[in-house]
Amino acid sequence: MPILSNNPKSSNRASDIKVLVVDDNAVFRKLLEKELNAAEGITVVGTATDPYDAREKIIQLKPDALTLDIVMPRMSGLDFLRKLMASHPMPVIIVSAWGKQDSPIMLEALSEGAIAVLQKPGFQKRSRDMSAELADLLRRAPNRTAMLNSENKRAKSALNTQSRTRSAPAGKNLIAIGASTGGVRTLEHIFKQLPSHTPGIVVVQHMPAQFTGPFAERLDTLCRMKVKEAEHLDSVKTGCILIAPGGRHMTIARNRDGSYHVLLNDDPKVCQQRPSVDVLFHSVAKHAESRAVGVILTGMGNDGAAGLLAMRNAGAQTIAEDEQSCVVYGMPMEAVKCGAAEHIVSLDAMAGQLLECAYRNPAHSGVMG
Repeated sequence: MPILSNNPKSSNRASDIKVLVVDDNAVFRKLLEKELNAAEGITVVGTATDPYDAREKIIQLKPDALTLDIVMPRMSGLDFLRKLMASHPMPVIIVSAWGKQDSPIMLEALSEGAIAVLQKPGFQKRSRDMSAELADLLRRAPNRTAMLNSENKRAKSALNTQSRTRSAPAGKNLIAIGASTGGVRTLEHIFKQLPSHTPGIVVVQHMPAQFTGPFAERLDTLCRMKVKEAEHLDSVKTGCILIAPGGRHMTIARNRDGSYHVLLNDDPKVCQQRPSVDVLFHSVAKHAESRAVGVILTGMGNDGAAGLLAMRNAGAQTIAEDEQSCVVYGMPMEAVKCGAAEHIVSLDAMAGQLLECAYRNPAHSGVMG
């Protein structure tokens, strides 16, 4: 018997992305089902009231993706997410009434495999705005096969990277990285593989202000490098990763001795973002030139493409994540299209490629002492 829904579109087209809505609030389930069904290219094939219900619906309806609340009866959404990613990886977007005090939970959800976290509509956000953003994320979500292949490759890559970089020397290089949707888990995967003597790294990850501090703290417990949320005038040092704080642009400046420090500012958004990857990359192109490596990872939109091109034109090594391993192939795609990426690399090979580029950078030839 075919699965039917109250879809205003003419038919449940085979090409539509099939979505399961998981939430214990009946009113919100109905609202989300109605608004997603009205979105182009999306069909809600069913709803579930809790994770146990969701498990049965996934088996029965075979959705391409699901939306998931966090606070639910019988099992939390976070526990269900862990179990789902271990046994049946698929695109999951958290839709929850989270607040600032809950950001560690939301950050953990991103780290466990959720591709994005959205706040339920309320005082500051209308339901149509949230639904439009959710629909855009669902349309750009990876397929299940891509996610499964990515999961299978994770364990292999850490050992390969460690064996290739065990004796690599440190230097005064600078590595600049930009990421957005899907970047939390991607960055964690890469950074856990890097040795403590890796050149200093500066990162823009599109993320709300309340997330970047806990994100840096979490990474610091998992990595051999020191990780912290960047502060104005922080030095870029070997063995240290600086995460741009949410809501503030981050740039770099060069010191007289050839080292670098970061500057934070509240200038207008660029590419609808603050912090912006483009802002960071343009400053790296200007001040680090051929002594830098630029990396653009999974994310929606085009932030970072122009900046990465500026870095490449300045002589930097540049890398983009490939389509197959991206959670959302937006930012890397734009970088590839404009010729900004010298190397196009899968996530499982990213850490090794990043270090290979850094260690053959001119900074190691004695140019900077």
